Amino acid sequence: MTANVRTYWVSETAGVLDVQGVITLETQRRIWTLAEQFRSQPHVREVVPGMNNLAVEIHSTASGPAALLEELLKRWNESNPVELPSRRTDIPVEYGGAAGPDLDEVARHTGLSASEVVQMHCAAEYTVYFLGFLPGFAYLGGLDPRLATPRRREPRLAVPAGSVGIGGEQTGVYPSSSPGGWQLIGRTAVQLFDPARNSPTLVSAGDTVRFVNVGERF
Repeated sequence: MTANVRTYWVSETAGVLDVQGVITLETQRRIWTLAEQFRSQPHVREVVPGMNNLAVEIHSTASGPAALLEELLKRWNESNPVELPSRRTDIPVEYGGAAGPDLDEVARHTGLSASEVVQMHCAAEYTVYFLGFLPGFAYLGGLDPRLATPRRREPRLAVPAGSVGIGGEQTGVYPSSSPGGWQLIGRTAVQLFDPARNSPTLVSAGDTVRFVNVGERF
């Protein structure tokens, strides 16, 4: 089935496969499968998996983007979702107060108490769908739908490193200080990105994450 999939060029040497519709773990696993396949191809320069999409750049000496788009679609139609090698990481979080200034807003929007928001946020096991936005920023799937809360209308100019937020149907941790519009519900002291480490990013696509409540201020 290809009705919900489109391909397009983004440059003379790069193309994108984009899966329309609801974000699911099965779709993301197929994206990971394609990413691994293309990384092993000698004509490929760079592979960037995203949320429901995959960008592939080929060397300028390779065949043109038209052939690349055909290859992307063909491989997608032949692909099956596979699980990547996975590690589990527990992330301790202090919720509410100065660490989570938007916890009350999330509670108001969802009709839950602040305590219920924290309990539900810690109860789920999340899967790292992909890394993006900032080095080490993991987009996590698996948020309880009852916690889904729109991003802030006015993003903050500076979100502290370690801030744990909810943005729509996803949750994640800011690995470094940056502007951002997610609803901040807590903060962790864990470093998700450290260029001095052998593996700079703490988690990778396919890993699982659990949040552990180590303190509440509400």
